[in-house]
Amino acid sequence: MSLVLNLDFQYNTTIEKLWAAVTDSEKLEKWVLKNDFRPIVGHRFQFRAEPNEYWDGVINGEVLVVEPPSRLSYTWAVGEEKHTVVWTLQELGDGGVNLHLEQTGFSNPHGLAGAKHGWSAWCGELEKLLAV
Repeated sequence: MSLVLNLDFQYNTTIEKLWAAVTDSEKLEKWVLKNDFRPIVGHRFQFRAEPNEYWDGVINGEVLVVEPPSRLSYTWAVGEEKHTVVWTLQELGDGGVNLHLEQTGFSNPHGLAGAKHGWSAWCGELEKLLAV
């Protein structure tokens, strides 16, 4: 059975600025990881972290959907685990934007919990980036 992670984050920003933060490689590096991401369907990319004894530090991905400025989807593969990440951006009015994350394909609750912790921390960094 595949487990699903759903998270929502609200930011005081414009949808265009948030879209740039989730699709621009240089901005992604500031709140997620080093990468060679490009928002082009079919583009294969990597997020890269420092390797350690448990992991080579590489997350492989392929862009699946690009619908500016409201929807982005890509694969997220580490080892044998392959997930699908979907970002949905929605204007809330009064300068607020909701960023919804859905990540599917988890094979165990430990991976799901780790992803929840990781994305929550990264999206805290995103908030700092958007405040600049």
